[in-house]
Amino acid sequence: MVTTHSSANPAPTVRVVSAAPKSAAPAAASPLEILLELIRRARSADDAAALRFIAVNDSHLLAPYQQAALWLAEGGVSALSGLVEIEENAPYVQWLNRAAKALATDKARAFTAEDLPENLRAGWGEWLPAHGLWIPFEKSGKVIGGLLLARELAWRELDVRLFHEWMQTWHCAYRVHHRPSSLRAWWQRLRGTSGQSRKRAFVLAIAIAATVAFPVRLSVLTSGELIPANPVAIRAPFDGVIKTFFVRPNQTVKAGDPLFAYDDAQLASKLDVALEALRTAEAEQRQYTQQALTDAKARSALSTAKGTVEEKRLEVEFLQSQLERGKILAPRDGIAFVDDPSEWIGRNVSAGQRVMRLAEPSDQEIESWLPVADAIPLPAGSPARLYLSASPLSPVSGKIEYIAYEASRRPDGHYAYRVRAKLDDATPHRVGSKGTVRLSGGRAPLVYWALRRPIAAVREFLGL
Repeated sequence: MVTTHSSANPAPTVRVVSAAPKSAAPAAASPLEILLELIRRARSADDAAALRFIAVNDSHLLAPYQQAALWLAEGGVSALSGLVEIEENAPYVQWLNRAAKALATDKARAFTAEDLPENLRAGWGEWLPAHGLWIPFEKSGKVIGGLLLARELAWRELDVRLFHEWMQTWHCAYRVHHRPSSLRAWWQRLRGTSGQSRKRAFVLAIAIAATVAFPVRLSVLTSGELIPANPVAIRAPFDGVIKTFFVRPNQTVKAGDPLFAYDDAQLASKLDVALEALRTAEAEQRQYTQQALTDAKARSALSTAKGTVEEKRLEVEFLQSQLERGKILAPRDGIAFVDDPSEWIGRNVSAGQRVMRLAEPSDQEIESWLPVADAIPLPAGSPARLYLSASPLSPVSGKIEYIAYEASRRPDGHYAYRVRAKLDDATPHRVGSKGTVRLSGGRAPLVYWALRRPIAAVREFLGL
């Protein structure tokens, strides 16, 4: 049924059409049966939009009315009888919003234009029939919405009670389908709570802010191991072939103990040849010495013979020293670090090539590799802790000594910075033990610690 209102003012821009119910109730149905039918429809509704339609249109079954409006504190007028869509800027909708806010503090009751504030009375005759009915619904003691009905006839007390009971049940169904998650809705709920609840919410917000701003150490987990701090490199003194190894891997040696020896067969043959050449040169020198007394030519050849003897003598001394150096001795006490001695036997080595290392058992440090993506600021003296794979409950602590200025390519293909850390205390773990190193830098807020990698990934992706 289309309803128009006569007035001295121009016709309103919105025409309100009362909706007929989806299925009319039997003429002889009692108010209780009608109420149960409306509750059934609310329970069967698919979503919040269907419930809003039922509130402003199907409520007509309880008592006839000409206009209905559903008002919610979160969004204002949400549904109008006879309209599918609402124009929020329409004068009628704006007037209804102001009127509903003025009625929001009241309980369910019938009212007229005289019950509204003076600034709203002038628009009553233009927008609504003579008698209105306000049915609010609450949450935590605060009105969060209501149904406004209007008709020409006065409302009975029975109508007020029936609509109040119906809207309380309707609101329960509506809350099941309508769960606002916006910040505005959260703020509205917070403002609507009691003073004690708001105080708890405020304390909770302060606690959350303090938690995310709590300073924590920036840290990085990377692979690492125990290595000798000041090892002595044992290198090949000259070109040759290794014949014998006198030590085993990780064997403790004393200063002067033999480590390995060259194959001296070739040197020995060279020495024999050099000795024979020396003896020949000495014989020639003696012959020239005897002839020099009577022969002037022999005296001139004598100086050449002396030079030849000296040359051969130096060659013999060099080969003898080579033979002596062919057996490599330990320059200090320590542990011999060599992978597999059998692989060195028979191998041709060049002068300066490293064959093994010697280090004291207690002279250790931590070596780790810092990935380029995790290169947080790590000043010298920052803590480093090595959790060994073989002994995870006995971590090794140390202080960072230095970080390489240039990243090196690792066997896995990634680039990383070499990090060395000096141990705080001696450790019983052997050199070469591997594990995971935790490198700790300066302090930063907890939220930055948690979001550092995502922020870096976003910046890399966006090029900021």
